[in-house]
Amino acid sequence: MRVAVIPARGGSKRIPRKNIRPFCGRPMIAWSIEAACTSGCFDRVIVSTDDDEIATAAERLGAEVPFRRPQALADDYAGTVPVVAHAIEWLGEHGAAPDSVCCLYATAPFVRAADLRRGLEALERTGCDYAFSVTSYAFPIQRALRLTEDGRVAMFQPEYATTRSQDLEEAWHDAGQFYWGQSEAWLGNRPVMTSDAVPVVLPRERVQDIDTPEDWRRAEWLFNAMQAEAGESR
Repeated sequence: MRVAVIPARGGSKRIPRKNIRPFCGRPMIAWSIEAACTSGCFDRVIVSTDDDEIATAAERLGAEVPFRRPQALADDYAGTVPVVAHAIEWLGEHGAAPDSVCCLYATAPFVRAADLRRGLEALERTGCDYAFSVTSYAFPIQRALRLTEDGRVAMFQPEYATTRSQDLEEAWHDAGQFYWGQSEAWLGNRPVMTSDAVPVVLPRERVQDIDTPEDWRRAEWLFNAMQAEAGESR
């Protein structure tokens, strides 16, 4: 059995209630639930939350909320792996232990069903612990600057000050959308970003962290522009 777990706690600080705040006309979490439900990957789509309002919204949008997440896993310090492991343990205790689980973030409106299918294919093809979304940095990280205490700048890696950008190795980062994993990897508390994970590459224009009001505005601008370009109206 394959299961999607969408973590959505109620206590977001920087953008209050962001998991169900309207994003381009729908609750933010709706986009992740829709992608999961239409992907054809999952036997069950479950939202893990501690919040009754989020639970009601998630069920209305087509997801299951069969349990409430314990408060110990709903604070600012709760990690993704323990939250997913809790869901797997609950399912196992109720006779429905999954083989593979995809953690899909509630604040990932750019996620696409096709990308979820690519992640599943990569997990099954390689037999790795995890397959997760990545994208490339827009600028060479070897040329990154820090701001000094005296108001000047300094390079993190000054040895690359005169190296041409095209001669520097391309760098990648977690796209923050989804993480496919074998159940035993989640339950074993194995870290995601190791050599036993395979990347699912996404284009940069479909990746946007949404942690601040500025992020939110930029994400809506980008989302609306992409929909207009595609001739869609959702």
